[in-house]
Amino acid sequence: MEIQIMEVQESAGAMKTITTNGNGHVQEVVRQAHDELRQLLQQRSDVMRRIGTIKQTIAGLANLFGDSVLSDELLELVDRKSNGRQPGFTKACRMILMEANRALSARDVCDRMQEKAPPILARHKDPIASVTTVLNRLVAYGEAKAVALENGRRAWKWVADSVSEGAPDLALPAPQ
Repeated sequence: MEIQIMEVQESAGAMKTITTNGNGHVQEVVRQAHDELRQLLQQRSDVMRRIGTIKQTIAGLANLFGDSVLSDELLELVDRKSNGRQPGFTKACRMILMEANRALSARDVCDRMQEKAPPILARHKDPIASVTTVLNRLVAYGEAKAVALENGRRAWKWVADSVSEGAPDLALPAPQ
């Protein structure tokens, strides 16, 4: 059986065809695809971290000097433009983490959301569970980092922040 696989070479911009005749070659193609996927996921994580740092910098400047220093487009890009309705639940969680100067527990995020936008929480039967789900998704997107607090409880920190003392990263198993 002959299988042809088209592969895009990012650096050269060229296409190359790999022809495989048996499982040994297929395993090599799968291994190469796995390696490339791992590299791309790392690049995405790096880009999301950089985006987080820049958004946090812009939000900090807007907090110091007022939103008037930002264009409408920039206000929208950093989730600060008021469009007349409450921001989404995920967007609210993002903003709370981004503006925090420390790791926050799900309860902390709920408390801050209750202060800033109570109607958002009112739509959720179990707000802490909903916040936990969103925070874990932000970790999967590379926007947040899960950390362990001194009391052993889990908390989340915006990726642009450095990990504070006493809050080591929660280690995730390496991909197999």
